[in-house]
Amino acid sequence: MKRRDLLQTSAAIGLGVSLLRPGFAGAEGEGPAATAGEASAAAAPLRVPTDGVIPVAFLISAGAVVIDFAGPWAVFESVDARGPVRHPFRPYTVAQTLSPVRVEGGMTIVPNYTLAAAPAPKVVVIPAQSEPTKAVLAWVRKVAQAADVVMSVCTGAFLLAQTGLLAGKRVATHHSAYSEFAMAFPDIKLQRGARFVDLGNIASSGGLSSGMDLALHVVERYFGREVAAKSVELLEYQGRGWMDPNSNSVYAQRRVSTAEHPVCPVCEMDVDPKTSPRSTYQGKTYFFCMDSHKTLFESKPGAFVSG
Repeated sequence: MKRRDLLQTSAAIGLGVSLLRPGFAGAEGEGPAATAGEASAAAAPLRVPTDGVIPVAFLISAGAVVIDFAGPWAVFESVDARGPVRHPFRPYTVAQTLSPVRVEGGMTIVPNYTLAAAPAPKVVVIPAQSEPTKAVLAWVRKVAQAADVVMSVCTGAFLLAQTGLLAGKRVATHHSAYSEFAMAFPDIKLQRGARFVDLGNIASSGGLSSGMDLALHVVERYFGREVAAKSVELLEYQGRGWMDPNSNSVYAQRRVSTAEHPVCPVCEMDVDPKTSPRSTYQGKTYFFCMDSHKTLFESKPGAFVSG
């Protein structure tokens, strides 16, 4: 499964749960939109368990986007706390069964644990992936009760939203999924232009590489900035977003489609009018990056063009 297809699938998951719930504001008013500065609220420090070990569960299923989980995995695995337990984070994969999982790009992963057998995590990472089962959603709800942080990466926010844990709260997701997310979950405050949103025990990041920044931020909450900075140095990571949750501001404003530079009205990605699917609404022609976005647009065109 390609990354774009995965983004499409995750969006469809959310819309399948609740297509166009009443209250969707549309376009610039997507959901009860949060202001840019809201993402910068500092979350409280996290307490390291008495045994010094921090189990980190990575929830995976078919089509999981590799950078969404591999990036944060590398961050947590790299941490040297310089204490009695030098490498405190213990990452492991969790899936519904132990059958090999074919993730994005054809990579195959054999999960470490089933949902039933997995150790209780203190951190949970939810990357973009395929449609969750009821058992997966129930597992996330259960482990969230004792976890320090449950964090989504990219369109993993759709799965997290389906658990109900985000109801009435703020969220970040991939910029191409803003409209779909807002339509599916109008009771959640979509945070345009946020690199990540940390609400304490629930957190979410923007797309793909944003997950590394949120992971580094979580490391900082446990061990302070100096330890997190050591991981940054070890990884030769030049990004600064882990210290600035508003650093995705380039995506804060909705992209405007023009005749010279058309974009898909669903995901705001560039399109080629010569080859793209198209649809006409109120006398204007719209072009789409994929057939499923054309279908989604035609289900409620006014919601996508009202801005």
